Amino acid sequence: MKSSPYITAEGMFRLNKELSERWSRRREVVQALAAAAAEGDRSENAEYIYRKKELRELDRRIRYLQKRIPDLKVVDLKPDDESSIFFAAWVTLETEEGQEVKYRIVGPDEIDHEKGNISVDSPLARALLGKTIDDEVVIQVEQGRKQYYVLAIRY
Repeated sequence: MKSSPYITAEGMFRLNKELSERWSRRREVVQALAAAAAEGDRSENAEYIYRKKELRELDRRIRYLQKRIPDLKVVDLKPDDESSIFFAAWVTLETEEGQEVKYRIVGPDEIDHEKGNISVDSPLARALLGKTIDDEVVIQVEQGRKQYYVLAIRY
């Protein structure tokens, strides 16, 4: 399944910043690679081998970002109905065990479990979309069924 093309303004800023930083890092790696190549035998030159690998990884990520960024659609407006859950909403949920959890529904390029960012393509986010406070949300996971109650929504 192809991932959603949506991203928050903050997420787009971070991706553009990452791309810029990777280009800067690439220039440094190319210089270091040239210096390592000038040292002679490349087959046993650890610095040369390491820099080649680093350059490949940088180029792979740069290509991905250059291809992905133009396809993204920045969603930076609040919805007309802020009482329902839509993209970019912060949602406070209560689990079956009575524990409170907070998530923000973001694009797949912004997933960060430590910050509570979940992809709009995830089963939980898809189940939450359009719900309002006091709604019950049930999703099916490998371990069985999970049930949540919507406690709060903010943008």
